Amino acid sequence: MAVPASSQVLSLYRRMLKESKKFTTYNYRTFALRRVKDAFRENKNVTNPDVIQQLIETANANLEIIRRQVLIGHLYTTQKLIIENQ
Repeated sequence: MAVPASSQVLSLYRRMLKESKKFTTYNYRTFALRRVKDAFRENKNVTNPDVIQQLIETANANLEIIRRQVLIGHLYTTQKLIIENQ
Protein backbone atom coordinates (compact mmCIF):
# COMPACT_ATOMS: atom_id res chain seq x y z
CA MET A 1 0.00 0.00 0.00
CA ALA A 2 1.26 3.46 -0.85
CA VAL A 3 1.80 5.94 1.92
CA PRO A 4 -0.91 8.62 1.76
CA ALA A 5 0.47 12.06 1.05
CA SER A 6 -0.15 14.85 3.50
CA SER A 7 -1.72 16.82 0.63
CA GLN A 8 -4.33 14.05 0.30
CA VAL A 9 -5.17 14.30 4.00
CA LEU A 10 -5.28 18.10 3.88
CA SER A 11 -7.57 17.99 0.85
CA LEU A 12 -9.91 15.60 2.64
CA TYR A 13 -9.92 17.88 5.69
CA ARG A 14 -10.84 20.90 3.58
CA ARG A 15 -13.61 19.02 1.75
CA MET A 16 -15.11 17.88 5.06
CA LEU A 17 -15.05 21.42 6.44
CA LYS A 18 -16.57 22.82 3.25
CA GLU A 19 -19.38 20.28 3.28
CA SER A 20 -20.01 20.79 7.00
CA LYS A 21 -20.52 24.51 6.42
CA LYS A 22 -23.45 23.69 4.12
CA PHE A 23 -25.71 22.50 6.95
CA THR A 24 -28.69 24.83 7.17
CA THR A 25 -29.25 24.22 10.88
CA TYR A 26 -26.86 26.09 13.15
CA ASN A 27 -26.55 23.28 15.70
CA TYR A 28 -25.74 20.63 13.09
CA ARG A 29 -23.29 22.95 11.35
CA THR A 30 -21.33 23.83 14.48
CA PHE A 31 -21.35 20.21 15.68
CA ALA A 32 -20.07 18.90 12.35
CA LEU A 33 -17.34 21.53 12.13
CA ARG A 34 -16.22 20.89 15.69
CA ARG A 35 -16.26 17.11 15.22
CA VAL A 36 -14.23 17.24 12.00
CA LYS A 37 -11.62 19.54 13.54
CA ASP A 38 -11.39 17.44 16.70
CA ALA A 39 -11.03 14.16 14.79
CA PHE A 40 -8.21 15.45 12.62
CA ARG A 41 -6.49 17.10 15.57
CA GLU A 42 -6.79 13.88 17.57
CA ASN A 43 -5.08 11.84 14.85
CA LYS A 44 -2.44 14.32 13.68
CA ASN A 45 0.45 12.37 15.24
CA VAL A 46 -0.39 8.99 13.69
CA THR A 47 2.57 7.71 11.66
CA ASN A 48 1.62 4.12 10.81
CA PRO A 49 0.68 4.07 7.07
CA ASP A 50 -1.91 1.30 7.56
CA VAL A 51 -3.65 3.22 10.33
CA ILE A 52 -3.52 6.42 8.27
CA GLN A 53 -5.09 4.62 5.30
CA GLN A 54 -7.84 3.24 7.56
CA LEU A 55 -8.50 6.72 8.97
CA ILE A 56 -8.71 8.15 5.45
CA GLU A 57 -11.24 5.50 4.44
CA THR A 58 -13.29 6.27 7.55
CA ALA A 59 -13.12 9.99 6.82
CA ASN A 60 -14.26 9.44 3.22
CA ALA A 61 -17.23 7.43 4.49
CA ASN A 62 -18.03 10.22 6.96
CA LEU A 63 -17.76 12.78 4.16
CA GLU A 64 -20.45 10.91 2.25
CA ILE A 65 -22.62 10.86 5.37
CA ILE A 66 -22.19 14.62 5.76
CA ARG A 67 -23.13 15.17 2.11
CA ARG A 68 -26.23 13.01 2.47
CA GLN A 69 -27.32 14.74 5.67
CA VAL A 70 -26.80 18.19 4.14
CA LEU A 71 -29.02 17.16 1.23
CA ILE A 72 -31.70 15.89 3.61
CA GLY A 73 -31.40 19.07 5.67
CA HIS A 74 -32.12 21.19 2.61
CA LEU A 75 -35.39 19.32 2.09
CA TYR A 76 -36.82 20.58 5.38
CA THR A 77 -36.78 24.26 6.19
CA THR A 78 -36.46 25.52 9.72
CA GLN A 79 -36.50 28.95 11.30
CA LYS A 80 -33.15 30.51 12.06
CA LEU A 81 -32.08 30.75 15.67
CA ILE A 82 -31.63 34.08 17.37
CA ILE A 83 -27.87 33.59 17.38
CA GLU A 84 -27.88 33.28 13.57
CA ASN A 85 -29.75 36.55 13.01
CA GLN A 86 -27.06 38.68 14.60
